Amino acid sequence: MTTFNKNFSDDEYRRRIAKTRTAMDAAGLEAIVVCDPSNMSWLTGYDGWSFYVYQGVVLTQSGDPVWWGRAMDAVGAGRTVFMDGADHIRGYDDTYVQNPEKHPMSDLAGLLTELGLSKARIGVELDNYYYSAKAHMTLSDELPEARFADATGLVNWQRAVKSPTEIEYMRRAARIVEVMHERVLELAEPGLRKNDLIAEIYATAIRGAEGHWGDYPAIVPMAPSGLDATAPHLTWDDRPMQAGEATFFEIAGAHRRYQCPQSRTLFLGDVPQKYRDAESAVLDAIDAGLEQAKPGNQAQDIANAFNATLNKAGFEKDSRCGYAIGISYPPDWGERTISFRRGDTTVLEPGMTFHFMPALWLDDGGLEITEPILITEASHECLCNTPRELWVKR
Repeated sequence: MTTFNKNFSDDEYRRRIAKTRTAMDAAGLEAIVVCDPSNMSWLTGYDGWSFYVYQGVVLTQSGDPVWWGRAMDAVGAGRTVFMDGADHIRGYDDTYVQNPEKHPMSDLAGLLTELGLSKARIGVELDNYYYSAKAHMTLSDELPEARFADATGLVNWQRAVKSPTEIEYMRRAARIVEVMHERVLELAEPGLRKNDLIAEIYATAIRGAEGHWGDYPAIVPMAPSGLDATAPHLTWDDRPMQAGEATFFEIAGAHRRYQCPQSRTLFLGDVPQKYRDAESAVLDAIDAGLEQAKPGNQAQDIANAFNATLNKAGFEKDSRCGYAIGISYPPDWGERTISFRRGDTTVLEPGMTFHFMPALWLDDGGLEITEPILITEASHECLCNTPRELWVKR
């Protein structure tokens, strides 16, 4: 029996499946096996913390998709997927779980054979966190007459343009990350242990905002201070916050697995001039980039405008300055498709959503002032209303 609280209508899932089948047909695929939990959820609605074991969704050119995974998780599939009937939820027994003597992909091979796919051309996500080399070896060995093709990103790209309901979920997530930042600004002060502040960030995130509950973010809060903030992906410890240091907070609100990341930087004490110079350069560069954030432009247009303005002010950023966002599971809140960087010629379309991420890492700290954005029919919308500036508390 499926859940009464599905995130989307059956019609929306069927539109997604039809779109994916068009891409499959263009790639010459009779079936795909997707193991990325974001793609599994987008295609079927499945939502559970079960991606530490092998699981997937099998989609052919006809009929409903089939959820496949650990038998004990089949109950959760029945509570979350839109498909009805035991034929569309298939579980393997627990002797396959983390057993060096047998692999779950042997069971999947049996399912694919049952579905008439033992000699088919099947797409698999070769470059994905959740599909290992061992998994591919086992599946290939078990189905020697099948032809496997790399379908990495095939479903991800179908997710690029969001539906009205998806956009609504992202706006709810935006309200959540706004109150998370408000809580940071309210509590942060010299002497406060960083882990205590992170506990408040988590509590605020899960309580939600404006009556909408908070889901867990796909990335933990990143909140390094001082020299730790010269690196982009450090998290937290128990050291007290100190005057004279900058801390950036790269955090996300989440609602029904839809992610809305946003970063702000807080300086405790008197701000050195170089931070003010960096703030001015970044804010001007953000404005230049946002001017290019409109349908018909290319993803690289945003990056080129941002970098040209930043360079004029004497600063450089050698990494991309944005990426697509939407539904996601750990370890990443990005969609792993479109990037704001030179050479990405993807044409922007209404309904696309991005984290415009123009961070700078200096010699003694970091400066992150970022914006989640939606491409609209005429231009763009910044999903958050968080003040765009370097925050200061003395």
